[in-house]
Amino acid sequence: MRLRLTPREDSYFDLFTAQAQLLVTGANLLAEMLGADRATAKAIAKQMDQAEHDADAAAHEVMRRLNQTFVTPFDRDDIYALASRLDDCMDYMEEAADLIVLYKIELLPPRVADVVQVLQRAAELTAEAMPKLRTMGDLADYWVEINRLENQADKARRKMLAQLFDEIEDAKLLMKLKEVVETLEAAADAFERVANTIESIAVKES
Repeated sequence: MRLRLTPREDSYFDLFTAQAQLLVTGANLLAEMLGADRATAKAIAKQMDQAEHDADAAAHEVMRRLNQTFVTPFDRDDIYALASRLDDCMDYMEEAADLIVLYKIELLPPRVADVVQVLQRAAELTAEAMPKLRTMGDLADYWVEINRLENQADKARRKMLAQLFDEIEDAKLLMKLKEVVETLEAAADAFERVANTIESIAVKES
């Protein structure tokens, strides 16, 4: 543990935790959209949009603090990267929800639920990991599991796309569903980037 001779701003940990809790909200809203009728999907998408705005505000607060703080709990570039990558997770989930409504998709492939469940679990693990940044303890299992989940999501995406190309003859619908599926996979990738950032921070601070 490095000795610090000056006070540092620790509120970043609370801000990161707030960001991560919003990801849990976003992933759960996405799960609610599965099987929802069009009117319900629109209502959920509005809630998702609000969650995305809240996530943006939390990320901007981190940046504001960063510009005002002399001594930070860890490297300034890492703080910026972590806030940005947490925000990316929400952006992709919100985009997927928006596409479902904009494209008027009423029936999603059953395997979409597999990817959404991965996002829910990744969001929960990320929210649990944020408070541990204060001590950098017990984080290794987190980034290992997130990596496993991303691999799981990637396999589900490949199987889903293969199934779509086999079963759907409507080219427009196929392209719409493909974009939603790939956006969900991008969200899983974003969670992995968060985990990679935390691993990098932990190594530097150890």
